[in-house]
Amino acid sequence: QVQLVESGGGSVQAGGSLRLSCVASGAIFRVNAMGWYRQAPGKQRELVADISSGGITRYADSVKGRFTISRDNAKNTVNLQMNSLEPEDTAVYYCHAELNVGVPVPYWGQGTQVAVSS
Repeated sequence: QVQLVESGGGSVQAGGSLRLSCVASGAIFRVNAMGWYRQAPGKQRELVADISSGGITRYADSVKGRFTISRDNAKNTVNLQMNSLEPEDTAVYYCHAELNVGVPVPYWGQGTQVAVSS
């Protein structure tokens, strides 16, 4: 069974740091782009950061300079280091990956809560 399993998240005060990790498992030929999205209550899901299989990164303007995305291709993992967290970063964070399971298919993790208090 192909799946994305997230870890990390939790509650932190403003200015603190958290690290999210996501691993893709199952019968995967290749992992293409991987990334993180988030959805706050009452808002649409938005891209936080993503990284291509070649290491090219993209960040939302709101997290540039505070968050860093990285991946380990050998382990099919993607990480998101979040520093200088702000209350506005509070959301459910979802791992996303395009997995080649014969054909490219987008997958989502189940989500992990990040709560930042002021």
